[in-house]
Order: sequence, then C-alpha cells, then structure tokens
Amino acid sequence: MTTSTKLYALDLDQIAQAITTIGHKRTVLVQGHMGSGKSSLLNMLAAEMPKHVACYFDCTTKDLGDITIPDIMRIDDGSGFVRYLTNEELGVHNDKPVILMIDEYGKANPAVKNALLRLLLERKIGSYTLHPDSIVFATTNLGAEGVGDLLPAHARNRLTVIESSKPTWDQWIEWGINNGIDPTVLGWCRNNDKAFADFRDVEDPDENDYVYHPRSTRAAFVTPRSLEAASDCMQGRAGFDDKTLTSLLIGTIGPAAAGDFMAFARLADQLPSIESIKSDPNSALVPTSAGAVMMVVYKVLSTLDRDWVDAWMDYMLRLSKEAQGVFANGVRSDKYTKRSMVMTNKKFTQWAMDNNYLFTADKK
Repeated sequence: MTTSTKLYALDLDQIAQAITTIGHKRTVLVQGHMGSGKSSLLNMLAAEMPKHVACYFDCTTKDLGDITIPDIMRIDDGSGFVRYLTNEELGVHNDKPVILMIDEYGKANPAVKNALLRLLLERKIGSYTLHPDSIVFATTNLGAEGVGDLLPAHARNRLTVIESSKPTWDQWIEWGINNGIDPTVLGWCRNNDKAFADFRDVEDPDENDYVYHPRSTRAAFVTPRSLEAASDCMQGRAGFDDKTLTSLLIGTIGPAAAGDFMAFARLADQLPSIESIKSDPNSALVPTSAGAVMMVVYKVLSTLDRDWVDAWMDYMLRLSKEAQGVFANGVRSDKYTKRSMVMTNKKFTQWAMDNNYLFTADKK
C-alpha cells in the first residue's frame, strides 16, 4: 500500500463494524502493522454476535496437510471417490453460523493460500459449505514491513482490502485502562508518543529507535503487543531485581525504549498506596513528579470502586489541573467500563460543574 492509503486507514472499531455489515457476503482482508491488535478483531466480533461460533486459523503454522486430508477409513468403500476430511479449525463442521478469522494470510505458503482462497471467496472447501450467515475475514501485515506478507494480485483483486490504523498513544491508553495494563506503562506511553509512530513516516531508522523499521536490525521494538508484554513484566516487578527487569524489557520493547522506561519506572517508588488514599485522602502522599502523578491517575482509573470514589475525589483536588483533566477525560470515554459509577457520584458531579473546561483540555 502507498503512503496515501494511510488517510483511509480505519481503527479496529470501524473495521469490526465494516466486517459485521458486509462480512457475510464479502471477505475483508485487514492489512496493518505487526503487533497493532488485528488479532483482537475475532474477540470483538464474537462479543457483538454471540450466536456465531468463533473460529481461528493461523496460517503461519499450517501446511496443505493441515487443511484437508484423505479419509483413509472410507477410501475403500467402493464409491470410486476419495473423500477428504477438513480441519475443524475452519468451522465447516458447524451447523451454526461462524466467524472465521484466517490470520496471517499473507505469510501462508502458496499452496495454503490457494487452498483457502475458495473458502475466503465462496465459503466452501472441498464438499463442505459454511452456514450461509457465516462471516469470514483475513488479516496480514503491511507488505512494506518486509516480513514476508505477500499477496498475489488475483487474490487481492477478489478481496476487500482495508488498512488498519496504528493506535495513537491516547487510544492505546484508553484501551489499557480497561484491560489491566500496568499504570507505569500507561504513564510512560503518555510521555513517549514516538512509540506509536508509523515507520513509513521515519526516513532514517535512527530518528526513532523505538519502533520497527525495515532498514533496521532491531531484534525487539515497541508495538501495542510488546507494550502489553512489558506490562506483564512490570506486574511481576516485585520478584525481579533491576537487572533482571531491564533484561526482560530489552527483550520485549528493545534497548532504547527499555532504558528510558526503567528511568521512568523508578518514579513508581513515589506512588502512594491505594489504601492510603482510601483511608486518609487529605494526608496521603502526593508525588512531586508529574510523571508519577499520572501513574496514580491511571492506576485509579483502572482500580476505582464505588466504595472509595468520594475519597478519591478529595485526594484528586490536591493534584494539578492537568492530572484532574486526565482523570475527567478518562471517565468521560464511552469505553470506560466504570463511567456510570463515577459520573453519578455527587462529588464528581459537583467537581465537573466547577471544572467543565477540563473535559476538553487533556490532549497533552
């Protein structure tokens, strides 16, 4: 894809809507950056269509024999035909509609690509046909990344190809708040938006040593997927010394990002405990570092419960207006799972009336 197609790249919510709308008739091929969340589309669609059976087929681990094989138990039944058995991962054995995700289609070997093409286009493979209400879609990485995602012209011409956009720092933080991402990782992302850069906008790989670049030899780099892995490392931090944690992060997000992240992570030692905020919000420690304050806000957004919203509101008034704005805009997000709980709290309602200008001020 050329750089101009980035203007029409869609986020995952938009892609899920497109697949839901046309996926039973047309096969959508989602093409995007590695580690940007394409594989999460299956879970998103399954949640929207609970009557469908979710099926996943990973092309990177398959050869032709993993799609169909002769039924040796019936090969001598006198019919004169060879019957084939089809891999149940493809969903053709279901009498219910399925959502079939063909993952990493561009990396499949040519024989597998050809074998799957009829399933992608006609919902058929061998003598099996998917339920007529089934949805089939495929994913692949950008060809420009140079990691083997090649699509023949005849296949591309038969599919509806959509480019998925790489999430911005604020989009990923919004997702992370609701998905258990460590607040240290969220705070670091807020201060390092270059971690979400598109490599096509980086002429020299040395300009941005966080992200993947096809002309770079980096073994590890920052993607939304590797940031999620970094969060797992941070949540086990109590069991690691600094050297072990740094080594894990270097192997997860690369040496440049890991070094900067570890410097930021040391701010976590300044954080007050949630228990101290609950029990004595007017005396609980307020960090001196702006970065540490943001970690507190993200941690509270992730863990806040109805029993201590009042205590948090008292504590929050001791923070900077910027930090209050981050919290307010996090709460206002349609995706925030605790939105109703907070917005119906009397103290929050009064604060919002007095500080409504902050609802649009938090964009760095």
